[in-house]
Amino acid sequence: MNEKKIRPQDIQIADYDYPLPDERIAKYPLADRSSSKLLRYSSGQIEEFTFRDLPSLLPEGTVLVRNNSKVIRARLLFQKESGARIEIFCLDPASPTSYELALTERHTCSWHCLVGNAKRFKVGSQVTRLIQSDELGEVLLTAERTGGAEVRFSWDNDRYTFGELLELMGILPIPPYLGRETEAKDLETYQTVYAQHAGSVAAPTAGLHFTPEVFEELRQRGVRVLDVTLHVGAGTFRPVKAEQIGEHEMHAELISLSRQTIEELRRSLGHIIAVGTTSVRTLESLYHLGVYLYHHPETPMAELHVEQWQPYEGEPKEELTADAALGALLSYLETHGEETLVFPTSIIIAPSYTYRIIRGMVTNFHQPHSTLLLLIAALIGEDWHRVYNYALTHDFRFLSYGDSSLLLP
Repeated sequence: MNEKKIRPQDIQIADYDYPLPDERIAKYPLADRSSSKLLRYSSGQIEEFTFRDLPSLLPEGTVLVRNNSKVIRARLLFQKESGARIEIFCLDPASPTSYELALTERHTCSWHCLVGNAKRFKVGSQVTRLIQSDELGEVLLTAERTGGAEVRFSWDNDRYTFGELLELMGILPIPPYLGRETEAKDLETYQTVYAQHAGSVAAPTAGLHFTPEVFEELRQRGVRVLDVTLHVGAGTFRPVKAEQIGEHEMHAELISLSRQTIEELRRSLGHIIAVGTTSVRTLESLYHLGVYLYHHPETPMAELHVEQWQPYEGEPKEELTADAALGALLSYLETHGEETLVFPTSIIIAPSYTYRIIRGMVTNFHQPHSTLLLLIAALIGEDWHRVYNYALTHDFRFLSYGDSSLLLP
């Protein structure tokens, strides 16, 4: 029982590999979201169901927590007078830093971006695109590269918000491993039915299986559903290139949830099942932020941030309970007179991590050599091999548009 825990920084990513043939990657979703396969792993036992069976498979008293972030049309295409095509992929807002404010700006905003054909779009240069809407008229959008990864957008018609410009000219980003361009049907299928707050550049894909009918059955069975918001960044899904996890840098993603939700989470401890890895990261980040604020309640709100290695640094003499950690968050909000907690997280969850808030999760099947696979292994240990081998040998579909699992260690 007193075995020394391994340092996650020392984990070799080569140990988190499995064969994934291209034909096992689901290029398109099923016509009926809830007809996808569902693998249940419970106390070491593996069984196969259909996703619409989920309500009957959840433990009594379950509280489901889902991420209601909405995918934005973040890929923008421009063409220079020379004919060179420039692609700008908006990752997260730089000024203003709030997604809500950036998307409702009517004159200018700046974003951290990935730039395609960057050699033709150097710092200081501009590209423009004329956009026409029958309702709002003509607008000229200018994109200026102001820094290495920062692009400033400005436009000459304040009838448009930046969010409306994205809706008109932007392309919904689908994962590159699908090996195809975005199609019209992706605008609906690569969005959860409960997506609400715009800001993600990738879908919280475990939620793609849910339908209104599944939620209705959950309600009839007394399963409560809580919403949190984590705006998913492109970095979450990129494979780890470094040999050791310690050399991999996690990108920060913004979390937002209400004081009321934190209160409900506190009352639900022991019964919480997260829908997707983004909800997992949100919930576990809450614990570690709460621990920090328990010891440092004077921290300004602008400085709140769960760092990548924060859960593994130092061994507190007296470990804080989840109840006390969430209580510290509520006290902090009350002190500051705030109803909403907003903070970025860079947390990495890997083997040796101890889960504090969740008792299980609903999740898809993830890429080899990914931080998401490490998160799964942190929950069910070496049995991740058995789960993935079962899925591979029983015709499960993998990745974003693939099938799902219910993991109950």
